[in-house]
Amino acid sequence: MAVATVGEANKACLDACAECQQACETCNYNCCANNPDMAECARLCLDCAAICAACVTLLARDSRWVAQLCQLCAEVCEACAAECDKYDLDYCRECAAACRRCAQQCRAMASVSA
Repeated sequence: MAVATVGEANKACLDACAECQQACETCNYNCCANNPDMAECARLCLDCAAICAACVTLLARDSRWVAQLCQLCAEVCEACAAECDKYDLDYCRECAAACRRCAQQCRAMASVSA
């Protein structure tokens, strides 16, 4: 997913955000399609996908706002992972794992860029 012009410092975080965005979109779709009681999970997945997409954009252009956005992204990813952990479903487990990887990469990026 990462473009060759993206610096190596940003690449791991950008890739983790892109993977997380895709996992969250998939989880959201499955939550909505399969169980109306999973509305909070679906909402958190949409929020997480949106902030991951914003991170991808800002990381790709090496924005000066990357550290702050990555810090917030890590928090949203952790909340999404915690919500997905409530359900014993493959797509929720996959989403939670992607969220944790993204949170870890975003925290690392935020600490380097700060």
